[in-house]
Amino acid sequence: MKNTGLELELAQLQNVYDLITEFLVKYSFQLLGALIIFLLGLWLAAKVANTVGRQLEKHNVDVTLATFVTHLVRILIIIMIAIVALGKLGISVTPMVAAIGAASLGAGLAIQGMLSNYAAGVTIIVTRPFIVGNTITVKGTTGLVKDIRLGLTILTNEEGEQISIPNKHIIGEILHNSFANKLVETHFNIDYKADPQQAIAIAQAVLGSHPSVDANSPSQVGINSFNSTGIDIGVRYWVPTASYFQDKYQINLQIWQGLQQAGIQIPCPARDIRITERQED
Repeated sequence: MKNTGLELELAQLQNVYDLITEFLVKYSFQLLGALIIFLLGLWLAAKVANTVGRQLEKHNVDVTLATFVTHLVRILIIIMIAIVALGKLGISVTPMVAAIGAASLGAGLAIQGMLSNYAAGVTIIVTRPFIVGNTITVKGTTGLVKDIRLGLTILTNEEGEQISIPNKHIIGEILHNSFANKLVETHFNIDYKADPQQAIAIAQAVLGSHPSVDANSPSQVGINSFNSTGIDIGVRYWVPTASYFQDKYQINLQIWQGLQQAGIQIPCPARDIRITERQED
């Protein structure tokens, strides 16, 4: 019984081996030809896509749009080459296209969220509410646009964190685009006995001399409010998003040093505490 079972398994393996050998002998040239066509197609797709990318860059086309067109050209060429390679194997593409269409209809509901991200990505690329290098704020998240893809937009902040936002959460939402810079808003108190114009001049001098402060977006310094401890001076200016906190801390230090050199005191809340002794009867 054991020998019979072993012989049966060996016979089955021999049949499989014969089928594979017959297939390779019969279709080896077709397989080799299809493989060569596909590999050449991949090389051609990369070559053409790179050429298109260089031409778009040469004509100063937006980086986001150029990247999208380059990827689209590469995908279309690969699809065309795949059809040719399948034809070399004698496989008809028409039934496959029909099957893919039928499957896509059923899968459309399952991947509705993904498709909405892709549709939003195309909208972003075509309408260009922002481009790579801009600083955007959407749904409370702020960062420098590093990459725009069909499905998502990638932001980065000063800490080096990478933030991925699905594109469907960008389209239709309130979007703040400050381009390459970000607004810094800060304030400090000075004593009521101090000259506010002198304090304002010190802050303006610091902002005017700092290399990172954007000269195209005028800085603003003035009296913000009056409170119980002193005069509140407000300061507003723009710096590159990539060095936001670094520049902010440097400017705060320079303003404080300028106030100290001018003898302008920053008041602190003070409380007088009186202790009365209880008189004994």
